[in-house]
Amino acid sequence: METFRKINLNAAETMANFKIIPVAVLNSVDQGLRIAELLTKYGISAIEITFRTQVAAQAIAAVNAAFPGMFTGAGTILNCDDLRRAMDAGARFAIAPGFNPQIVAMARINCIPFVPGIATPSELEQAYAAGCSFLKFFPAEAAGGVKMLKAMTAPYRHLGIKFMPTGGVTQENVAEYLAIPEVAAVGGTWLTKDPGNCENSIKTAAELVKKLKS
Repeated sequence: METFRKINLNAAETMANFKIIPVAVLNSVDQGLRIAELLTKYGISAIEITFRTQVAAQAIAAVNAAFPGMFTGAGTILNCDDLRRAMDAGARFAIAPGFNPQIVAMARINCIPFVPGIATPSELEQAYAAGCSFLKFFPAEAAGGVKMLKAMTAPYRHLGIKFMPTGGVTQENVAEYLAIPEVAAVGGTWLTKDPGNCENSIKTAAELVKKLKS
């Protein structure tokens, strides 16, 4: 269990270097490669490719091959089959919108960082008991936003849990989330909302990250 916690916290530490993790819903592998190229250009070497489309696994494998330095993971993991396909494609982490004990158990056995989604203290406690120390606060804004996350993390601060708010996080409010000490990174769904025209969004986010680090 403790090994799994450390694996998850190591992933959180890696993502903290980038602060904003682009979340991509891809219609083609080429689209994924183009986004990865732009991310590399602007210094964001991480991406979450969601399993909302059929090309996800293939895109993860292609991005890994073309950009071996990219911290490439899988999102919207809803069952064990999704996780297996993500691992086979070479995903270096996996993220889910909710907490499914079966998927967590599979991730723990295979030693792959797994970030389950939680929105309440009860879900947080269940995920932590299963060995998860890096959690996705989702849907962040709809679940109460910054105020909710600050209030929810307070009783658990001594456990060292890290969070990745996703859902409703934007260029305008991202700094508020990243100012919370327990937040390692945020899910940047807005960066690739228009996959074919996202360079400006990626560039602006990269500039913000540099500003926050300075």
